[in-house]
Amino acid sequence: MITTFNNHKFRKIPPMPHTLKTASLLMLGLSMSLILSSCVSNTGFVIDDKSYQSQGKSQRIQSIVLHYTAEDEAESIRILTKENVSAHYLIPLTENNTIYHLVPDNERAWHAGAGEFAGRQVLNDTSIGIEIVNEGIKQQYRKSANKDNDGYHPPEHFVAFSDTQIKKLAHLIQLLVQKYEIKPTQIIGHSDMAPSRKIDPGAKFPWERLYKEYGIGAWYDEADKQRFMTDGSFETATIVEIKQLFRDYGYAINDSDDWDKPSRNVIYAFQLHFRPQKLTGKMNLETYAILRALHNKYVENAN
Repeated sequence: MITTFNNHKFRKIPPMPHTLKTASLLMLGLSMSLILSSCVSNTGFVIDDKSYQSQGKSQRIQSIVLHYTAEDEAESIRILTKENVSAHYLIPLTENNTIYHLVPDNERAWHAGAGEFAGRQVLNDTSIGIEIVNEGIKQQYRKSANKDNDGYHPPEHFVAFSDTQIKKLAHLIQLLVQKYEIKPTQIIGHSDMAPSRKIDPGAKFPWERLYKEYGIGAWYDEADKQRFMTDGSFETATIVEIKQLFRDYGYAINDSDDWDKPSRNVIYAFQLHFRPQKLTGKMNLETYAILRALHNKYVENAN
């Protein structure tokens, strides 16, 4: 039998017969008594977790990494339930109220891979991975010839997410943020932490909607963006200075004094998140102004 609680499905176990239940409880009580008696008599030591509590600790879970599966639903489930790759949650494409919980939150899922964000390099250890069933790039655009000269897909190549998927995702993230106290800037895409390898959740993922409708994640203030577009600071900013802004926000970017390909990959990942309608992989005035606005909001005025 399946029952639901807070829009999640759980399998209900039939009640145990009374006589069997009574016998089981008696056996359990006897077993526990023997175990406790043995522990005390053999060692005499007691583990006390009540008298003192250390303040030097933090949540293991520090971030949420969002992905698209790049497959249909059946193949996504097949892949994510095998041994080589996994995620904590899967948002299906099916129009129902189900969110699949594939890996317990306190266990590592193999979803992030090599990458870095906010100084953390092994994100599988400190993150929750959420996969969303979505084909990613439309089939007709998957060949490299459909990319631009730098190898980047324009926004029209990406597949949109369904409204139900976004509502499910928003519900799930709100629960996780509340439970683990995850900061807005730590809700990221796979591309944010691995810009030279990944482009998911892609240009059609509605980061701005999640922020404005559900209070999820980070987004810039338009007034700040306009201020930095008109104050002339872009014309005088050096490449090294702009790269430091990326690092301050969380992106891992090299310290070269030119916009080499790895650096442009970071710009493209940033644009996928915060400027998805204009994907160039090149630093320009609007991209700079958005970066400065985010830096002002979440780094300079973080408290």
